[in-house]
Amino acid sequence: MLKGVIFDLDGVIVNTVHLHFDSWKYLFATVHGLPFTMKDYDEKVDGRPRLDSIRLLLPHLSEKEVIAAGEVKQKRYIELLNEKEIEQFPASIKLVKELHNKGILLAAASSSKNAKYIIEKINLTSYFTAIISGYDFTNGKPHPEIFLNAANALKLDVKECIVFEDAMLGVQAAKAGNFYCIGIDRNNHPSHYTQANLVVKDLAEVDYDRLSQLIANK
Repeated sequence: MLKGVIFDLDGVIVNTVHLHFDSWKYLFATVHGLPFTMKDYDEKVDGRPRLDSIRLLLPHLSEKEVIAAGEVKQKRYIELLNEKEIEQFPASIKLVKELHNKGILLAAASSSKNAKYIIEKINLTSYFTAIISGYDFTNGKPHPEIFLNAANALKLDVKECIVFEDAMLGVQAAKAGNFYCIGIDRNNHPSHYTQANLVVKDLAEVDYDRLSQLIANK
């Protein structure tokens, strides 16, 4: 029986990918002179905790320098967030509100440490029972800790939850935790979602009734 839904944030509820990409490119290309493309973002950054991405792409840095680099990226990202309006996916917002009205418990689970700030800024805080951010777990995706913590915060078993993810590492993390996972392939990368139970282009393709049926037939 469906009792909880766990939403990744970036790429699922809001479209902040371009802001993340610009702030990462500022760090890697402008500050450190390392070429950085969207392919690098998709394969080496998206879904990973911030410091893990820096360790991967700038392995010569000391741990102190890694932390400092993370602060540079964070500062630039917050500047961009405050300069621009946050784009929201209308179908995702509609689904959040529908599920909440049906009594389904909702959690947001994001590797970003800015998750609570973003949800507050788009006025969705009251819809979520739990918000799990980069401050709330130790092991980054594809480890399932982030989603297990979200289910625990909702006081639900993983079998009672569905996870929505747009990133390959996020799908892998959800499946590692034995969740039913719906992958959102907005950019036509089917190879990123081979482990997902269902793949959609947008959350307009699902609603409360369909999600309830999916979890019942799991």
